[in-house]
Amino acid sequence: MKLSQESESRVIEMAWEDRTPFEAIELQFGLNEAALIKFMRAQLKPSSFKLWRKRVTGRTTKHLKLRGDNVTRGYCPTQYKHR
Repeated sequence: MKLSQESESRVIEMAWEDRTPFEAIELQFGLNEAALIKFMRAQLKPSSFKLWRKRVTGRTTKHLKLRGDNVTRGYCPTQYKHR
């Protein structure tokens, strides 16, 4: 699947967000977790990719089935500043 530059940027942003699950990225862009890992490997510098993998590995909020019931939205209330 070919993504526009804007979509690629949004996928990378969503992948870095702690509370955005892999399933949301798959639903919106058609990239399952394995495809997302390949995409991130191709798009990021090796050091950035390693940091990202370290960050998301074992993070329960990145998988809907592992999330607690208390996580009800995809972002933290302080993440987006109202202007």
